[in-house]
Formats: sequence, structure tokens, C-alpha cells
Amino acid sequence: MPFDNLSVDAGGPIARIAVDRPERLNALNAATLAELDAAFATLDADPAVRVIVLRGAGDKAFVAGADITEIREQSPIEARAFSRRGQALMSRIHDLETPVIAAINGYALGGGLELALACHLRIAADSAKLGLPEIKLGLMPGFGGSQRLARLIGPARALEMMLGGDPISASTALEFGIVNHVVSSEQLDGAVTERAQALAAAAPEAVRGILQAVRQGLDGPLDAGLALETARFAVCCATEDMKEGTSAFLDKRAPSFSGR
Repeated sequence: MPFDNLSVDAGGPIARIAVDRPERLNALNAATLAELDAAFATLDADPAVRVIVLRGAGDKAFVAGADITEIREQSPIEARAFSRRGQALMSRIHDLETPVIAAINGYALGGGLELALACHLRIAADSAKLGLPEIKLGLMPGFGGSQRLARLIGPARALEMMLGGDPISASTALEFGIVNHVVSSEQLDGAVTERAQALAAAAPEAVRGILQAVRQGLDGPLDAGLALETARFAVCCATEDMKEGTSAFLDKRAPSFSGR
């Protein structure tokens, strides 16, 4: 997959995508959004890929936001299309059957935080800064941040972040529940790889079922979520991986899941 704005390594069960525009702090322009969409669609369709890791190139930024030089020249109609394109990408990531880990290695601001919020797990370096500063530009979040952040941490803290516009530290993001873990910058790659390897070794049908049950269950009534959980639980019980997992538990050995 040749890309101008991404680096993609898909040589195994753990695929890695890096937004590679370090001269722009990995800012998201229209071309980068299109490339990310294509990369995630391709990797999610590859049965050999069990986990996707997303990060920013360099050591300063995960993604520092949308590309302001491009936004500044947009008409309202173009801005609406840009917002919809960004939201479509975030929804694609959120809806993937393959788990995505965001390795937040620096600034995750504006569209960068919205990109991280669309991922399933987020691990941040202790030097990372996260925020939705659009209000300081006379703007508001346009890639789903106003909705995903409020659903994740509640409206009070989400409004404080969006109306104030000031970035928060990685430790505060952990306290708020935005990220799952915070580690030192030196430990970030190792911590992300360790989590990715654990997910890659898990039973794929169980992973897919958990992702769907949580994603769709939170969007509807409890009864519907419980019904979905039961259906996916039953599917898991029809797999060879379930037989392997339960046998390994009883035999007191590590399971070896085949994806069947």
C-alpha cells in the first residue's frame, strides 16, 4: 500500500500505521484522511491482521490536529464536506472488527484527539498533551469530538475541555478516563507492543464479539445490549477456539487460538 502521508507495516498479526507528516506535526489534511480510511479498510479486511497500532511519526506529536492551513481556505460547503469526511473515518475506526490501539506519543489535539478517541484502547506517553482547542480558533470539534468525548468522560468534563480549549496532561487524561494507561516516553513502544501481542494471541471471534457488544450496546437500551451479548456468546461457543480455550484452562496450559 503506497502512501504519501502514512507509513504502514502490515507484516504480521500486528499492523502498524504512522501518520507521517512530522513537518506539520502530523496534522490531518484531506489527503491524509483519505489515506487513513484506505489503510484501515484494507487492514481490517485482512484475516492475518489481528491488531492495528496507530501512532504519529517522530517524537513530538501523535496528531496535532487538522491542518489549519487547509481549513482556513475552505468555504462553508467545503468545511461541511471536510467534517463529514473526518467523521466517516473516525466512525470506520470505531466500528472496526479489528482492535485499534492508539500510541499517543506527543500532542493529540483537535482532530488528533478525535482520532485517538475513535480507537479502542489508548496508551499515552507521560509527556503527551491532549485537548480540543478549536474554540481558540473560532471553531468547534468537527470530527466527532463533541460526541465521543462527552460519551466517554461525561458532559461536565467534556464541556470544560472544549469550552476552555486548554490541553491536559497525560496524567489528567488518565484520571478523566480518556486514556487507559500512561507510561514514560521510553516505555511507550514496549507497552503498546505488549498489549498488542496479548490481543493478537486472543481468540478473534471473542475479540470481535466484545467490540460489537460494547459498541452497539451503549447505543441502545440495556435489553438490546444483553440480547446482542447472548448472540455473540453463542457464536463463540461454536468455535474451535472456545474448545481450545476451555481445554487449556482445565489442562492448566496456555491456549493456542487458531481463529477458527
